[in-house]
Amino acid sequence: MTEVTKKILVTCALPYANGSIHLGHMLEHIQADIWVRYQRMRGQQVYFICADDTHGTPIMLKAQQLGIEPEEMINNMHLKHRIDFAGFGISYDNYYSTHSEEHRQLSTLVYQRLKENGYIKSRTISQLFDPEKAMFLPDRLVKGSCPKCHSPDQYGDNCEVCGATYDSLDLINPKSAVSCATPVMRESEHLFFDLPVFSKMLLTWIHSGALQEQVANKIQEWFESGLQQWNISRDAPYFGFEIPDVPGKYFYVWLDAPIGYISAFKNLCQKRSNLCFDDFWSINSEADLYHFIGKDIVYFHGLFWPAILEGSQLRKPTNLFVHGHLTINGAKMSKSRGTLIKASTYLKHLDPECLRYYYASKMSSRIDDIDLNLKDFFQRVNADIVNKVVNLAARNASFINKRFDSQLAATVANPALLATFVNASTSIGAAFSRRDMSCAIREIMSLADLANCYIHEQAPWAVAKQRHREEDLQAICSMGLQLFRVLMTYLKPVLPSLAARAEAFLDLPLTWSALSTPLVSHRISPFKTLFSRIELAQVEAVMEASRRKVTGMVAPATAPKESSQPVPPIADIIELNDFAKIDIRVALIKSAEHVQGSDKLLKLMLNLGHSDCQVFSGIRDAYPDPKVLEGRLTIIVANLAPRKMRFGISEGMIMAAGLGGKDIFLLNPDSGALPGMPVK
Repeated sequence: MTEVTKKILVTCALPYANGSIHLGHMLEHIQADIWVRYQRMRGQQVYFICADDTHGTPIMLKAQQLGIEPEEMINNMHLKHRIDFAGFGISYDNYYSTHSEEHRQLSTLVYQRLKENGYIKSRTISQLFDPEKAMFLPDRLVKGSCPKCHSPDQYGDNCEVCGATYDSLDLINPKSAVSCATPVMRESEHLFFDLPVFSKMLLTWIHSGALQEQVANKIQEWFESGLQQWNISRDAPYFGFEIPDVPGKYFYVWLDAPIGYISAFKNLCQKRSNLCFDDFWSINSEADLYHFIGKDIVYFHGLFWPAILEGSQLRKPTNLFVHGHLTINGAKMSKSRGTLIKASTYLKHLDPECLRYYYASKMSSRIDDIDLNLKDFFQRVNADIVNKVVNLAARNASFINKRFDSQLAATVANPALLATFVNASTSIGAAFSRRDMSCAIREIMSLADLANCYIHEQAPWAVAKQRHREEDLQAICSMGLQLFRVLMTYLKPVLPSLAARAEAFLDLPLTWSALSTPLVSHRISPFKTLFSRIELAQVEAVMEASRRKVTGMVAPATAPKESSQPVPPIADIIELNDFAKIDIRVALIKSAEHVQGSDKLLKLMLNLGHSDCQVFSGIRDAYPDPKVLEGRLTIIVANLAPRKMRFGISEGMIMAAGLGGKDIFLLNPDSGALPGMPVK
């Protein structure tokens, strides 16, 4: 059955720009990416966007602590966030920032429309003020005991223990999170969004099917406790956009931040002339809009955001896709226990697709918390991906490559079994579509078990030893690869890099539409290792690295060490035209590994923004653990003629300082550079 092509816009919650991406963030972004990749495989017109949330008092204070301007800090963090998401294969069409001109213009537009329609009110209120820092305190910078359940150390807007929401003035024994001083009361005039006016609309929207039942029920509880006008302004000092007609007042970050969904798409439209902004954001838009968010920000996305959109004549979300939190080994993530694992730390030691698969095996359409049990993670990835799927290809390909010149049989050995695999596309596709990834994974692995049972029963290793059974051997092994192709097609949204390697091996694209077309008389490529087994030491290395104190910022420069070797003289003079022939680019090191059979070379996979390339570099002595290079930016000569080596084709040359051996130091660009940028 052919599905109707839809226009779909998908967003994830905007990561805050004062900290690194960790594995809790990655739960949401991986879930959304799997869903987006599945929709793209089914031919939908999907655009996937996100941005850094860059405004607010915490950003200002963190920059002051580091001794830099807020703009420098958020630019540094933006690059790190982009590298982390790219490392995990998150396929954003645009990853932007709320500190942009598009965002300033759209925030102003939304505010002006709300004001013109009578939804902005002004009144003087009493606020908590830090007498030591001489600043009004936003809710998240006040801590005290919850006024409902009396749990200590809760923020000034909601309790993480009982879920209650309240005003910071209601906190018991409040303290400034900035100075630990006891706040005092000060009066200030502020602007308020008249949320109660939208009560009827919100009730209709909450129960329209746009929300999961658990989410609708929770919002109904808040609704019944009474909607209040919402303070959307903040006093200076504050890092953000000043409200146009109210000097000294700034847009509150929770009014500002969700507009980042709109400004990120606006920026994408400026990059792609075929995209029409109004097709997705006008009040009459027929496109679908989906927000993937965590359960901790439902209050803002389920009440304020749809009301803001309604009041400013913009379309509301089609649905909120809400997920639970991540725990590690059954407990909340904790720095002290070494379980607040940064994405960059993980990427230095483990394949990102291991985490993508493990998360998928746990994800459902419900709002349950997901536990990353590291022992189970280690065992499940090896058992499922390596033992069940990749080994299915490896043991059949060896016979096809060696005995049949890589040619598959002209007929399908077991059409009924293949039909069972292909017919499962309906239920597996439905599971992906409703975000029940764990259901999809269970069914895919059940099929993998069937495939391995078939191979075990047919025993091609035994058939290969028998005379006059060449045709049977080819048919059995070809059937095994038929089933591998179907399995990898289903797993492609979850494991895109493994799927790409499988496509190169099978010498064909893995598409949902081609599932029912069997591979007959097809020639495959020589089999190469598709996926490496996880070693327990790698998991332990991630935990150990996470236990160390990490500042999250680049350490200050130290005095350079003197080399024991003489510095070579300057080379002969060249003309400017000679230098102009060299195309030097910024590159992202996606992967780095030892080269078997060489004690000098590392194999690097580099991303140049628009394409990838493979480079062999003689830097092994300087970087004995190549994983430390992954995720780094470096400089590459991109237009060097490809060089055929014993180990493969080298398609460029990375640039480094030093005199050789251990005395080698890769060059890396300053903050703000992106893969593919030319170096001049």
